[in-house]
Amino acid sequence: MRVVIQRVSHASVTIGGVCKSAIREGLMILVGIEEADTREDADWLCKKVLNLRIFDDENGVMNRSVIDVNGEILVVSQFTLMASTKKGNRPSYIRAAGHQTAVPLYEYFCNELSIGLGKEVGTGEFGADMKVELLNNGPVTICMDTKNKE
Repeated sequence: MRVVIQRVSHASVTIGGVCKSAIREGLMILVGIEEADTREDADWLCKKVLNLRIFDDENGVMNRSVIDVNGEILVVSQFTLMASTKKGNRPSYIRAAGHQTAVPLYEYFCNELSIGLGKEVGTGEFGADMKVELLNNGPVTICMDTKNKE
């Protein structure tokens, strides 16, 4: 699994002109899933995301987690994170998981984040044409891949 995490002042996802989810201060997470990914990968990412100290403390030092600041999380599936650009100029998405693998793992990831956060996590809609809007705070952007966790 691969994620792009952005610390945001606010974020939202709109589908067909209707706002599906919106958050205030917290994390906007784009997630890409490949066939080899498992619940173990999702569990590892959840722990890292929930405890990632990228919010300022009282001294202006990034020393607080999304839990510490009572922040919110918005998760949007994005198969294009799995793009391969090794050959040519047209990305290949062959590594991206199909719906049978990706949808249950995406839903599991979002559910586990909700449990750990203690509140509902906002989501997009898997496979939909989504319009994502956010105000990156910092800017702070962190990329993680479960294939590089050691």
